[in-house]
Amino acid sequence: MNRCSWPRTAVDIVYHDREWGVPEHDDRALFELLTLEGAQAGLSWSTILNKRDAYREAFANFEPQRVARFTPARIERLLSNPGIVRNRLKIESTVTNARAFLRVVDEHGSFDRHVWSFVNGQPLVNRRLRHGDIPAKTAESDALSKDLKKRGFRFVGSTICYAFMQATGMVNDHIVDCFRYGELSSDSTGQRRTRA
Repeated sequence: MNRCSWPRTAVDIVYHDREWGVPEHDDRALFELLTLEGAQAGLSWSTILNKRDAYREAFANFEPQRVARFTPARIERLLSNPGIVRNRLKIESTVTNARAFLRVVDEHGSFDRHVWSFVNGQPLVNRRLRHGDIPAKTAESDALSKDLKKRGFRFVGSTICYAFMQATGMVNDHIVDCFRYGELSSDSTGQRRTRA
């Protein structure tokens, strides 16, 4: 079975085969992935995947309404939690981002509706031949990053936003000979969609 070259550990392979690039429209799941992508900055994705359960426990299963109410005392306790990345800026940004997330929901009805508007509501299907062909950022991730920063989000640079877009299926960046590429490149009628 051919798959993208980046999954190397067992947890990477399961994530790649089941989640990465699958269009996600659940607001809680989108908040989780945005948080995890920000936590990953400077670290390996495998490290974050191995800590995912601890993150869910530490951050109230990524319920934005609950995380937005985290107090300074709770943030201090998280700084001693060995199950997560104990970086004050990343932990504080999760709380800040939860509050900004809720403002987006108030304005647009859902976070999903807002972020998917940056790809016109449909996944962008690329035709990457090798992992090395995948860019670190794109015009779409630049636009999303600029928008989120303007709204008060932190740890949402263009590279993080592009990784978030890939993770949530806004972009299909599976390489063309990966078994998941074809599965995720067709719409519900079986018609193939590819980016021009």
